[in-house]
Amino acid sequence: MTVHTGRTDELITLTERVTAHNYHPLPVVAAEAEGAWVTDVDGRRYLDCLAAYSALNFGHRHPDIVAAVREQLDRLTLTSRAFHHDQLGPFARELGELAGKDLVLPMNTGAEAVETGLKVARKWGYEVKGVPEDRATIVVAEGNFHGRTISVVSFSTDPEARTHFGPYTPGFRVVPYGDAAAVADAIDDTTVAVLIEPIQGEAGVVVPPDGYLSKVRQLCDARNVLLVADEIQSGLGRTGTTFACEHENVVPDLYLLGKALGGGIVPVSAVVGDHAVLDVIHPGEHGSTFGGNPLACAAGLAVVGMLATGTWQRRAAELGEHLHARLRELVGHGVVAVRGRGLWAGVDIDPDLMTGRAASEALLDEGVLVKDTHGSSIRLAPPLVVSRDEIDLAVDALARVLSRHAA
Repeated sequence: MTVHTGRTDELITLTERVTAHNYHPLPVVAAEAEGAWVTDVDGRRYLDCLAAYSALNFGHRHPDIVAAVREQLDRLTLTSRAFHHDQLGPFARELGELAGKDLVLPMNTGAEAVETGLKVARKWGYEVKGVPEDRATIVVAEGNFHGRTISVVSFSTDPEARTHFGPYTPGFRVVPYGDAAAVADAIDDTTVAVLIEPIQGEAGVVVPPDGYLSKVRQLCDARNVLLVADEIQSGLGRTGTTFACEHENVVPDLYLLGKALGGGIVPVSAVVGDHAVLDVIHPGEHGSTFGGNPLACAAGLAVVGMLATGTWQRRAAELGEHLHARLRELVGHGVVAVRGRGLWAGVDIDPDLMTGRAASEALLDEGVLVKDTHGSSIRLAPPLVVSRDEIDLAVDALARVLSRHAA
């Protein structure tokens, strides 16, 4: 078991006493980090195989991103959007080119990007498609995770996220994930958008059936409906491509981006689309004091520049093949199933052995940081700077944990 010093226990106790209990973190107190490694207050090092839910795609304190942010910190950090600054235009141009889109609407958090996408889709529906006022509907998927705002939990199927937060925002139709026929049945003349994750993250890194995304794209085209892709976790190199939609050569009408866009330093999110959609938003109709701030744009510009080379995407694809090959060796030896793409994996532990939480705690003792999801599943999302040997270290640690509990 991990041995806590007085300092560790003191800090955990303090945090639990003075913060709302909306999280149940593992009992480790991080103090420093670099690359794929985190050091706690006791000086023990851990291999980070969660990467802040993909916010740390490029590892902790990547020198290129740190340098860009440090330089900007000495110049200008915030103006609000009441004025122009010299970082927003270049950031939006480069991000738009990376996504193959015209315009960028910058925000801060992933949840803000989703809320912005919902607003844009509804306004487009009224002003372009001609849906009667206040009748717009949006099709979403079971098992979705798009944040925890009131509108988002209104169409969540996770009881923990939804219960006792009503009354709920209307206008959403929930269908099974991966079922294109169900999407088709849910679309009518009031439908303005289909909002989906190309790979569901919180649900356990669930990959839809082959052809699902392309069929939904065809449905949206045929029925004059926007396809809105939540790539907040799956995008920006995580799955071995810039965007997970690329695995089926699908281009959505709107990309919702966040997490890794800030390089693990500042919160940065964005809605990225073309004039035909984003031009429905006019001054005063949407905004954010911090959205598109100079510090955030400097971080985002560095991230986009790194992705523009394609090196990180190729690295995620190649190392992802190794990660999944190693994890598949554990199927039948304490693991029931493995899912995912690139450096992103959902691992279903045999529920007779342990819960996902118990597996995460046991891996913590092994010096590996992961996070459980529903039931007996855990997620692995190491930063793209991880090495082949470090992947082996993590999988070997999981094998030892399973072996001990099976004995």
